[in-house]
Amino acid sequence: MASRRLTSLTLTYVLLVVAFVSFTFPFFLLIVNSFKSNGEILENPFSIPKVLDFSRFGEVMDKMNFLVTFKNTFLITTISVLFILLFSAMTAHFLVRNATTFNRTFFAILVASMIIPFQSIMIPLIYIYGAKLNLIETAPVTLLIALYIGFGSAFSVFIYHGFIKSIPVELEEASLIDGCTRRQTFFRIVLPMLAPTSMTIAILNVLWIWNDYLLPSLILSKENDYTMPIKMKVFNGTYMNDWQLLIPAILLTILPILIAYLIGQRYIIRGVMQGAIK
Repeated sequence: MASRRLTSLTLTYVLLVVAFVSFTFPFFLLIVNSFKSNGEILENPFSIPKVLDFSRFGEVMDKMNFLVTFKNTFLITTISVLFILLFSAMTAHFLVRNATTFNRTFFAILVASMIIPFQSIMIPLIYIYGAKLNLIETAPVTLLIALYIGFGSAFSVFIYHGFIKSIPVELEEASLIDGCTRRQTFFRIVLPMLAPTSMTIAILNVLWIWNDYLLPSLILSKENDYTMPIKMKVFNGTYMNDWQLLIPAILLTILPILIAYLIGQRYIIRGVMQGAIK
């Protein structure tokens, strides 16, 4: 019995080590190749760089107009996520506390909309907002933020909905008796209790919006509005890629979001479990 348990434990650790290596090895390749020239990368991408040359990072930042591009990405991501959190929490709270047939049907349709792939609606979307309403030319950043809010709300409402159902309604009733309005009850009682779930939703949406390439590439036409994933196109040539600049650009793009993920990763599983199971 003891030997069987030891074998099972050993197998578990072996599988964990294999999973760890599988997930971290691409990051290792990304880091080591960021300091290599094109010749070194093509000769042996798995080797350790002979010299740690940081000059390419300066060249990358100059070609990407890094500060402007980072600011664009940061503002679009931050504003989109804040509005997703606010609107989704308010919507989920209303649907839970007003469980009418219409609201239950609306929630079911909202959840079902998550299975629709973006690629199936992107051409009509661009036609409506571009050719018909001309918003792509007049207000591309505002349109992009609005689309992110729309596409990100369904999943967020779904997670909030499950968690709010676990909050005793008596807490809200007590605050109403004490003289709070419904708005004050939501912002002072309910919203603070949603903090773990909000952190989970924020991290997941930040990862999605920060790294998104397809939607900004369809909406943003002016170079000064480009986000970081789009700006990396400057390192892609017609016949070959400039790997010695493209790889450092990828590293600079994912580094902020990787740091944010490492800081908040402990909230993700806990928040999803609380929201989806309860």
